Amino acid sequence: MIVERPAAARGDATLDWLHSWHTFSFGHYYDPEWMGFGVLRVINDDTVAPGGGFAPHRHANMEIISVVLQGALAHKDSAGHAGVIRVGDVQWMSAGHGIEHSEYNGSDAEPVHFLQIWIQPDRLNHAPAYDQRHFDPDARRGRWVTLASPQGVDGSIAIRQQATLSATRLLAGDAVQASLDPARRYWLHVATGEIALGDRVLGAGAALGFVEEAGELALRGLADTSDVLLFELPA
Repeated sequence: MIVERPAAARGDATLDWLHSWHTFSFGHYYDPEWMGFGVLRVINDDTVAPGGGFAPHRHANMEIISVVLQGALAHKDSAGHAGVIRVGDVQWMSAGHGIEHSEYNGSDAEPVHFLQIWIQPDRLNHAPAYDQRHFDPDARRGRWVTLASPQGVDGSIAIRQQATLSATRLLAGDAVQASLDPARRYWLHVATGEIALGDRVLGAGAALGFVEEAGELALRGLADTSDVLLFELPA
């Protein structure tokens, strides 16, 4: 089964400092048909204006991953972690038994555009944890690079779920493939640009889910630069 999620069909939230697209139900956007995809619970495509941000708030028992696409994002949490993540950086915060954190635009001149991703953990009420790493976007041109995985393979961030997040960058004409295991499920999300997948054309924000599908996905870049995320998830 292939699940289609067009970019324009996502939830849309706008404040004076925030524009957010919600792939799945979140906050004031609720759609019972889009409560998540397996353990993948949230993909929020957020653009925060200079001076704006999410004031301190609390989470528990969720793996929260932020991927910055443009600008800088300033993080602070109650476990003592603080820093600024920029383009190419990936931030992971395991909320564990509970943590308070804030995320603000790290620039007073430019917006920050980032993806906020929530994955349900496979263990509950552990101590909160944090990691932040840089993955050069140009180093993944035409190839998949693992950003997060259960064991932290290939320099990726180790997360508390049997899930893997990989990314690739495609310039116009570049091609890459991905193998599907029917015992797993997959979510393909176009973060920027535009790609072709067979006879489908997917623009920024569009996604496809794959359940009990086998074979190869053949992706081809159509825009000057396209960034694509692939989640491999438990069935």
